[in-house]
Amino acid sequence: MEARLVPQPLAQLPNALTIARLALIPIFVVLMVQAGHSPSWPAGVVFGIAGITDQVDGFLARRWRVESQFGKIADPLADRLMIDAAVILLVAYDRLPWAGLVVILGRDVLLLAGGSLLAPRGLEVEVNVVGKAATWILYLAIFLRIVTHPSTQWPLVLFWVGLALAVVAGVLYLRTARRELRR
Repeated sequence: MEARLVPQPLAQLPNALTIARLALIPIFVVLMVQAGHSPSWPAGVVFGIAGITDQVDGFLARRWRVESQFGKIADPLADRLMIDAAVILLVAYDRLPWAGLVVILGRDVLLLAGGSLLAPRGLEVEVNVVGKAATWILYLAIFLRIVTHPSTQWPLVLFWVGLALAVVAGVLYLRTARRELRR
């Protein structure tokens, strides 16, 4: 294992960002419920901060060589929970179609099941570029859907692009997992 590139207190920053992102979820939910069917800049800002910290914590952990078991579990969990909460609420307020929710939740169940199958065998599937792109696009599309008027349709196009990439990434993950299991 390579040596850490930062002192111990700073090495905890990626995990602290992940915990902060988890703490933002109930705040985001309250802001979304208060907004109801209307656009919400406060909820959008909280969601945007969560999206930025999702990218920053993983980047710092890898760059500083301070990846942890906690981070490997909590980071994707925080990401999934925030996106799932947003999509559920947007569907409930008729701002996203039900099909998007089904695809998002199906993807997350599949990823959790795959992780549960691989982890006991000591195997892990690294995040691929398509998965990262899908996450960025989904965060952007959902943010835009939160802050724009419900009649604004172009964020939906972006959402469908993000979903399509998420499905492609899921297929790539499945292929990689199957290959790892055969070894």
